[in-house]
Amino acid sequence: MDIPQIIPKTSSETGEMGQDYLATGKHVAMRRWQEDRCDYGPEHTRDYETVGYLVSGVSELDMEGERAKLMPGDSWLIPSGAVHRYRIIEPIVAIEATCPPGRFAGRDQPI
Repeated sequence: MDIPQIIPKTSSETGEMGQDYLATGKHVAMRRWQEDRCDYGPEHTRDYETVGYLVSGVSELDMEGERAKLMPGDSWLIPSGAVHRYRIIEPIVAIEATCPPGRFAGRDQPI
């Protein structure tokens, strides 16, 4: 049995887009976003699957030609390779998990 990994907020790394990297395991990793208002960025794809949960704020997600308004308590799934982009309507706090874990953090191995 693995020993639980506790990662205090004071020790989390910040990514180049401002995300805080949280726990990283062998098959999944978590990150936290805290963002102010912004318009849609360019459409993009990722080579990993992402699931997210909106803690607070209001956002929109465009994915594969469909648009969804995200409110606190909403969750989403972005499959690997899906064309998508976000717009933040009101400042947000969101948690995302990705699979596989190491790619978005630039790591090949879990911490």
